[in-house]
Amino acid sequence: MGLAKTEIFTDQQNKIALFAKVFGHPARVAILQQLFKINTCYCGDLVNEIGLAQPTISQHLKELKNLGLVKGSVEGTSVCYCIDAKNWTAMKAVMAEFLDQDITTSDNCCKN
Repeated sequence: MGLAKTEIFTDQQNKIALFAKVFGHPARVAILQQLFKINTCYCGDLVNEIGLAQPTISQHLKELKNLGLVKGSVEGTSVCYCIDAKNWTAMKAVMAEFLDQDITTSDNCCKN
């Protein structure tokens, strides 16, 4: 298998790709939606809320934490999670700049 060669792309391009990857699985989207829905630190059982096995939820949380969109803390025997507001805001700014691009060429390109 070849290397991803991420070093040939800008930091911005790599960030956008990582954000897109984390949103590329519906379980991670569901986890984020659940955390936004409760709008506080969530110490409950995401397995019951999302409907996936604990190891699967843990793996998706790990991806979200690695990217910094979610943070967690251990309280007794449970781990509590919440959205990292600072990193979420930064991610939104990066993605908004990318998604707000408009096509400036005429409609003469790529006609069927």
